[in-house]
Amino acid sequence: MRNASREVTDKLSDLKKLTEETVILRRAVIDALGNDLLELADVISGVIGSGGKVMLGGNGGSLALAQHFASELVVRLSARRNRQALPAVTLGINATLSTAASDDFGWEHALARQVEALANRGDMLLLLSTSGNPANLVRAAKAARERGVLTAALLGGSGGKLKSVVDRALIIPHTVAQRIHEEQLYLIHLLTAAVERDLFA
Repeated sequence: MRNASREVTDKLSDLKKLTEETVILRRAVIDALGNDLLELADVISGVIGSGGKVMLGGNGGSLALAQHFASELVVRLSARRNRQALPAVTLGINATLSTAASDDFGWEHALARQVEALANRGDMLLLLSTSGNPANLVRAAKAARERGVLTAALLGGSGGKLKSVVDRALIIPHTVAQRIHEEQLYLIHLLTAAVERDLFA
């Protein structure tokens, strides 16, 4: 029994340590990115206010976060602010389209093909990635910029290749994917709140 109790205590101690590290990271994120986040929210508000839409993309967990961001914009952040839907769409979630584009043009072109189909001048492409290096995201960003579409990214680590091919990059100062995802979700909620405040104050 004592060994089992000790094991539980040790596991709980590990959880508390991880929680403290997360709190420290969150403070560092706001200190490092607070101003950039507000500027990005202003840009998103400007795009939507001018009749444009926000296109979002990512891979794996980052695609899930992109979908989450789109749902927050289209639906609402919370019931406290009942407002009109905002135009946002997630690229890459149509499996038939994505696999057809990958088969015909190569995986690295799958999102770019969707950008070519949907992007109009005055829109915005916002990409999420923990590394910033996926070839499909880099090509999507380049395709967007060729069409005069604003580009931004929520990234981690060094920012990778995407950092240099988007107009704005917010880089989480961490290298572990799950920590980056957690902070990206936090930034998504802050961005949505700021956009709602800008457009519906």
